[in-house]
Amino acid sequence: MLTAGIVSAFFSFTASRLQTAQSTTDPLTVDSAFAPFRPQVHTFWDSTYFYVESQGIPSHQMMVGITAWQQQVPIPQCYIGTNAWSIPLNPVLAATPVPVNQNHFLRGAVAVAVNGVAIFNPYTNTGADAYLTGQLDNWGGHCGRADDYHYHIAPVTLYNQTAANMPIAYALDGFAVYGSLEPDSTPMTTLDVNHGHFAPNGVYHYHASPAAPYMIGNMVGQVTEDSTLQIVPQAAAHPVRPSLTPLAGAVITDCQPNGTNNGYTLTYTLSGQNYYVTYDWTNNGVYTFNFISPSGTTTQAYNGFSQCTVPNAVNDLSLDESVLSIYPNPGNGDISLQLNSSLNKSDVREISVYSIQGTLIKRENAFVSNLDLKSISKGVYFVKVRFANQELTKKVLIQ
Repeated sequence: MLTAGIVSAFFSFTASRLQTAQSTTDPLTVDSAFAPFRPQVHTFWDSTYFYVESQGIPSHQMMVGITAWQQQVPIPQCYIGTNAWSIPLNPVLAATPVPVNQNHFLRGAVAVAVNGVAIFNPYTNTGADAYLTGQLDNWGGHCGRADDYHYHIAPVTLYNQTAANMPIAYALDGFAVYGSLEPDSTPMTTLDVNHGHFAPNGVYHYHASPAAPYMIGNMVGQVTEDSTLQIVPQAAAHPVRPSLTPLAGAVITDCQPNGTNNGYTLTYTLSGQNYYVTYDWTNNGVYTFNFISPSGTTTQAYNGFSQCTVPNAVNDLSLDESVLSIYPNPGNGDISLQLNSSLNKSDVREISVYSIQGTLIKRENAFVSNLDLKSISKGVYFVKVRFANQELTKKVLIQ
């Protein structure tokens, strides 16, 4: 048990260390964690938040292994634009970290994985441990009442697609979640009561574990919890049909996308029989569900939202070689921009310049051929050019 003196000393220590974290937040570091999962995710940022756009559907299989099924199935969501996930870029240490337990954060996400899938409290809105009660699939996820797929424990399976010393998620308080390794690739060191610790550079992070609390014991960073026990702001899922009730005895054995990528077939067993749910959606948002049992098929249709697409980002290689030239770089702040012959100036919606801390320095709402940055301090900056459904970012050095 921690004494009051130890607790006080802990928070005094963490408060002083957090000042370093606040002054060194680098959105490009955050962005690098999501990079292996493009184009499944799209990211951008301003001076306050790092935004993650996705449809909330992982590249790995879903639902298989669930033994306590709520009869919900995965439907892509539109976590796009103003409904993107938002991660604070300048986290502030909470005076009293709030527990992630049966009394807090029972609605909505507490983190977003680097593949753009939300991570909820390990306890469901009924207060049950989702993992121990068989509600999660082999990857730590299931679908909520809006048919929105999400995890309830740290998705360590993502290390099949990213480096072992990279974050697999970011909590909605702004701090990263790592697996069994530290950011410097050494084995995980002792965790504090919040299920994390400070790295030598003064930045706090959490770690995943195979047992409770699985990822976050207490929210170290300041968050706002509304009356529904949800962190705000955060993205919202939108249901297309009424939520169903648990189907006792059902075990999900398969879930496969259809051949046209506009639906799935979910297979489950019940009392020794195979059952199926095949469902799809149209471009104008009509969702059709076929419930297939040994005795016949029941069909239900619902009008819902139209599916959206995740914006595509043009990488720096395309920027340098074929899309846009920025020069001189390095330079004294008198920056010239030139589009290649395949693009028109009218294609550009916005040009923004950010500091390495994510602070907005300058914004133009149309293409300009020159950016006057001579009055800003020397250092590294990022020029972001946004098109209708694409964007590109270029690093520039002001000497």
